[in-house]
Amino acid sequence: MNADYVIVGAGSAGCAMAYRLSEAGRSVIVIEHGGSDAGPFIQMPGALSFPMNMKRYDWGFQTEPEPHLGGRRLVCPRGKVIGGSSSINGMIYVRGHARDYDHWRDQGATGWGYADVLPYFQRLENWHSGGHGGDPDWRGTDGPLHVTRGARDNPLTRAFVEAGAQAGYEVTGDYNGHRQEGVGPFDMTVWQGARWSAAKAYLRPALKRENCSIVRGFARKVVIEDGRAVGVEIEQGGQIKVVRADVEVILAASAINSPKLLMLSGIGPAKHLSENGIEAIADRPGVGQNLQDHLEVYVQAASSQPVSLFKYWNLLGKAYVGARWMLTKTGPGASNQFESAGFIRSKPGVDYPDLQIHFLPIAVRYDGQAAAEGHGFQAHIGPMRSPSRGEVTLRSGNPKDDPRIFFNYMSHKEDWEDFRQGIRLVRDIFGQDAFKPYFKHEIQPGDAAQSDESIDDFIREHAESAYHPCGTCKMGSRTDPMAVVDHETRVIGVENLRVADSSIFPRITNGNLNAPSILMGEKASDHILGKSPLPSDNREPWIHPNWKTAQR
Repeated sequence: MNADYVIVGAGSAGCAMAYRLSEAGRSVIVIEHGGSDAGPFIQMPGALSFPMNMKRYDWGFQTEPEPHLGGRRLVCPRGKVIGGSSSINGMIYVRGHARDYDHWRDQGATGWGYADVLPYFQRLENWHSGGHGGDPDWRGTDGPLHVTRGARDNPLTRAFVEAGAQAGYEVTGDYNGHRQEGVGPFDMTVWQGARWSAAKAYLRPALKRENCSIVRGFARKVVIEDGRAVGVEIEQGGQIKVVRADVEVILAASAINSPKLLMLSGIGPAKHLSENGIEAIADRPGVGQNLQDHLEVYVQAASSQPVSLFKYWNLLGKAYVGARWMLTKTGPGASNQFESAGFIRSKPGVDYPDLQIHFLPIAVRYDGQAAAEGHGFQAHIGPMRSPSRGEVTLRSGNPKDDPRIFFNYMSHKEDWEDFRQGIRLVRDIFGQDAFKPYFKHEIQPGDAAQSDESIDDFIREHAESAYHPCGTCKMGSRTDPMAVVDHETRVIGVENLRVADSSIFPRITNGNLNAPSILMGEKASDHILGKSPLPSDNREPWIHPNWKTAQR
């Protein structure tokens, strides 16, 4: 029960670190509370709505009542399984925009600008365009993480990109390459028809090495002696044990559980810790603060032709999709069905996209409830850089209690303006000629919702999390009182302790967070090993030449 490095959490970043540290000859123990990722619901991309709604694979977190969303409690799924949230997510692969990382660098995360992180994205990727275009020069071809594209053979999926072009947005062949802005094909972490999670890409190969092992247990706190982390206290089969770290303890337990573990270990806002009966070892007011997420709504339309995936939304159809996938790993089950994307700017004067559109060729909710209308399609739309900030705090000093999660969604005027604008821009795309053969009528928000007030009512009632929590252990300069870790992911105020996962993002990135979370594990590994970082790549990303005066 001891190793050079003890990593808490077998999620996206934790798996990457286990792989890189063990590859370098160091001994590694990964602590994970969840079980196996072997079931078909996890492995079949088309079944993605199942695992995130299954207690077996999910921590089952809920937010506090959100005052600006009518007091609703929203679900906040986090993977409690080998592979973490990469085993229950929608498998969408988005690096984020170059400007996101430059913002991190400028806010005190030295060495995390786009030029610094681009080589790490290339190192982690094994990218396959599948004949669907792209920017091979900007992509990686021999990393552990397979990234592919869907077949895009549903006519609605193609109509979305055509309609976007008709609306005046340019088509981007690769939003993960030179140019994010525009409409085009989505990338996904699917390989040979099955989910390619961080567990498959990184952890399984690492566990084949003699110096890497996994310990199943519930992490209670970091053991700190004389100001340095020496191990992790876990509960295993009703017994309390300590897994010792000879060199360092690394938390990669999610934007919800990493700050919780720091606070339980005495690292956090001193007043809050003492209120929960915990002695403060390091007074870090930023622990648990700066919580961010992406919210989205679904603009849904009924289809006048039976071309959507609804044709499989019955017992026989699902049996066919499942059987075909089990036998051949092909068909609708082999894709997450998010095969077309849009990254657009809400208004002139915004220098890079601040709205993301996920297009889906069926009208359905995340919990798998199809729209009553039958055949349809939808666009998930939401702002990328909301100014709203929330917090993760302790409910008590008992490690078994879930933390309090309060996102404070929609607490800024800008949130409402951006959301309204996003809905109207999607309606504009759906109104183009490419959708004429398919568009029957709008299901939601519905034709009656035209005024700002009626659209706001719709948002208040229907906005859902895109499940991208981050930011609760912010990375920054050691002189920043709200920073929790420095630019090498070391916890400020305690020796031999790091955090490397989505909790250390200073600000949320554009798009889905799985790729940047894996990046965290990849780049942190080099810092942990004391290696020189990969040489920076100073190529400039595409920015709209008329961004100051034009929205598209």
